[in-house]
Amino acid sequence: MSNSSSMPQFLLLAFADRRELQLLHFWLFLASSLAALLANGLILSAVACDHHLHTPMGFFLLNLSLTDLGCICTTVPKAMHNSLWGTTTISYTGCAAQVFLLFFFTSAEFSLLTIMCYDRYVAICKPLHYGTLLGSRACAHMAAAAWATGFLNALLHTANTFSLPLCQGNALGQFFCEIPHILKLSCSHSGYLREIWFIVVSACLIFGCFVFIVFSYVQIFRAVLRIPSQQGRHKVFSMCLPHLAVLSLFISTGVFSNIKPPSISSPSLDLALSVLYSVVPPALNPFIYSLRNQELKDALRKMMTGLSTIANLYSLWARLERPTLN
Repeated sequence: MSNSSSMPQFLLLAFADRRELQLLHFWLFLASSLAALLANGLILSAVACDHHLHTPMGFFLLNLSLTDLGCICTTVPKAMHNSLWGTTTISYTGCAAQVFLLFFFTSAEFSLLTIMCYDRYVAICKPLHYGTLLGSRACAHMAAAAWATGFLNALLHTANTFSLPLCQGNALGQFFCEIPHILKLSCSHSGYLREIWFIVVSACLIFGCFVFIVFSYVQIFRAVLRIPSQQGRHKVFSMCLPHLAVLSLFISTGVFSNIKPPSISSPSLDLALSVLYSVVPPALNPFIYSLRNQELKDALRKMMTGLSTIANLYSLWARLERPTLN
């Protein structure tokens, strides 16, 4: 049974039936996506252009911004298109691409957040070994491992999910394609169980990373409490708070959306939670990191000043080139 021939398209969940609300959702998605694109674009430009940010944390932050851009560009454009034109369809190929890319970027992001936790642990608990443990070659290998893990994880889950025969209709209870909602349409018991086992293995790996993060922060906080000066403790907390905030936002929204109690489940709540974990973190992460990172704020301020200077020079040149009227 060929899924692509028997299931040419899927039906996504509509945000609203009224045209006014559909347009409102379009503008909200447009605003959030532009905010995410602008903020992450500024982070990428600042890290790439300012040599003060050519550090392991700056390198990992650049990779994190790439995953955020990937996440927001995977789900939001199709949701905007459907809201603007009043449609709910997505092609079979488009759905498969959406599942793969979303799994790829979210898996890579969690791996990068785990690596960034290791960076904070080494910087605070083993500062004398920081240059050795987190040299440029080691950072490149860890980032490559994060992206490769995301790619293999996404390829495995996507290939298995879209090899299943689907016989329970084509309506997905979500505004984007997601594996649990596609599995509900499957009529292959063995394939369904195989994907469940893949999910269990992925969940165990995620739990292992979570245990490592908790252990690292226990060691970090123990090291902080041994710092005699209050100023030193405040500086260390400032290094860790952005990462903790981003990590908490990523984990809490994703976990609650997928394992919430069935008693409180409803289509409107599920829709709101899916927006919360797929759209909000990519837009907020750059602001969280820039609020507490003085070097990043200085780089952004310098870049904005340079752009303002270029704009003023261009405006002056345009006035000088404008012909005068006699």
